[in-house]
Amino acid sequence: MRNSYKNASSDFLDLSSEQRLDILFHLMQEKSKVSPMAKILDSTVQEVHRNFERLAKSGFIEKDIDGYYHLTIYGTTMCTQIPTMMFFSNNRKYFQEHDFGDLPVKFIERIGALSTGTYIKGFTKVIEQWKSIYKNANEYIYEMHSEVSNDLIEPLIKKAKNDNVKINYILSEDCIVPKGRKKTLEKFGFSSLLENGTVERKMSKQVLVVVALNEKEACVSFPNRKGESNIGYAFYGNDIRFHEWCLDYFRYSWHNSGTFRESKLKEE
Repeated sequence: MRNSYKNASSDFLDLSSEQRLDILFHLMQEKSKVSPMAKILDSTVQEVHRNFERLAKSGFIEKDIDGYYHLTIYGTTMCTQIPTMMFFSNNRKYFQEHDFGDLPVKFIERIGALSTGTYIKGFTKVIEQWKSIYKNANEYIYEMHSEVSNDLIEPLIKKAKNDNVKINYILSEDCIVPKGRKKTLEKFGFSSLLENGTVERKMSKQVLVVVALNEKEACVSFPNRKGESNIGYAFYGNDIRFHEWCLDYFRYSWHNSGTFRESKLKEE
């Protein structure tokens, strides 16, 4: 085991350079020689050559017969892990006050997929981002949360009714709903949307990780350290990997959720 630590610590040293990381991620896109890479990185040929040599010695990259460097399998695999470190490093303060709640390990292992996301701070800004996700939806809106905002009910139903966008949502059993919600649902003919299958809903014992997504963009919030869902802060992204993570998590949660029971909901 001590040998494993020694090898890993050596790898971390090799990766502890902004330029070496730059080189690796550029080589993920296409192979390169030293001089062109030096121009891309606005650096000297000598410095880039030195870092190429170090990465090659460590097994991250190798040179072909034409003099082009490319990632090895080892280098490619290590690069897939770096976004996880980047995500935590860039959001260190956030995770001093938040955690993953009941998020399954398989999703934590893929958390680097969220590294391209934008951090959104403030309840109002998060709600506006959700509205934008509703507005931009052409095929579906999937979401799961533990409290319902009056600001979201009307635009969500209108999107289903006017644009025939599929709505699937999961509410927590202890979900807090605003007063007058039932009247609002009746006003916009919500029951007919349930009957024709445009809207489907389920219920989970507890929703801690909150998500909202359409077919091309997504938003996710993690619970605070007290174990409470918190949509005052969120991460938004339209990158393929970010969206795929949120979509996979929603599908996992949908599969593991039960029948929706109106009687479980509590009014403010």
